[in-house]
Amino acid sequence: MQTTTTKTTSSSMLGWMTLLLIAIAGLFYVKWSPYYHKAFLAASNHAIGQSILMGTAASPPPASLDAALGYAMAYGKAIWQAMVLGLLLGSGVQALIPAHWVTRLLGKTGFASVAAGGLLSLPGMMCTCCAAPVVAGLRARQASPGASIAFWLGNTILNPAALVFMGFVLGWNWTFLRLALGLVMVFGLGYLANSLVTPEEASKADAQLVQINDDVSSTGMFARWMKILASMTVRLVPEYIVLILLLGATRAFLFPHIGPEIGNHLGWILAFAVAGTLFVIPTAGEVPIIQGMLALGLGVGPAGALLMTLPPISLPSLVMLSRSFKPRLLLIITSAVIGFGLLSGLLAIALGF
Repeated sequence: MQTTTTKTTSSSMLGWMTLLLIAIAGLFYVKWSPYYHKAFLAASNHAIGQSILMGTAASPPPASLDAALGYAMAYGKAIWQAMVLGLLLGSGVQALIPAHWVTRLLGKTGFASVAAGGLLSLPGMMCTCCAAPVVAGLRARQASPGASIAFWLGNTILNPAALVFMGFVLGWNWTFLRLALGLVMVFGLGYLANSLVTPEEASKADAQLVQINDDVSSTGMFARWMKILASMTVRLVPEYIVLILLLGATRAFLFPHIGPEIGNHLGWILAFAVAGTLFVIPTAGEVPIIQGMLALGLGVGPAGALLMTLPPISLPSLVMLSRSFKPRLLLIITSAVIGFGLLSGLLAIALGF
């Protein structure tokens, strides 16, 4: 018995060390180091590059295969490393550490797990689609819906690097608006998601956790990791690529010709809130997009809507997580993000941005 316990403890420690090594080394290479240097670029040039949506043009290219491939290539070049890291971490969470460790921190349905999920998201700084595999992994380990939602949204909307870039490029008033509304979005929607969990659903999650622990004891840790990694990749990546191509081809319909004619009318704010919620961008991609649109004369209302809707979710990330959350919850989150976009646009107008 003692030998078995010692072996289990050693396996757990090895799993934890492996997961932490991948997380720290991967995030340093993919996120922390590049963003540290980009912050100096933002401070000196007041820009971090051109808009991935349409470059310096006043409108995206017409819908076509070239438009689809062009956006997919540009987007893929920007995020592929983070996507690989997300898949490694999402599968590692399921295979390398005991399930009860995840549920102990993130499995409760109170606000404490939501706070933990939101705080854990801060070092990640991933785009919504790259964070999705990690969220899927957490949900497979019975992390609560609220904690998982807070982690998912917090990666983008509370991204410390994006907030810094925003301050240097757009102005610190935009940063403060994003941070104030972002805190409410991340922790408020997380708490709402947990409040919707019924006692029956909580009991079912506990029963599934027991089954997970039984399954874990029957196979090797690293073999199981590779199996889960392959399964996640085959399940998530093809549908992800198809949706990226679709959005790249049709972005001209989501974002029309940009100019002074798109002012602060409520209809335009709503239209841009919906478009921003559906569209997909790399991490901090909203900063040059908004900068470019404002330079072309876009009203601050639609720009404020994009501030809160472009980063947190997208059509691809919603599809990627359609098996991890109930459709009703994803619909609520989507509607709430659009609502935050409307509120942000109206506040930008009222505050004289």
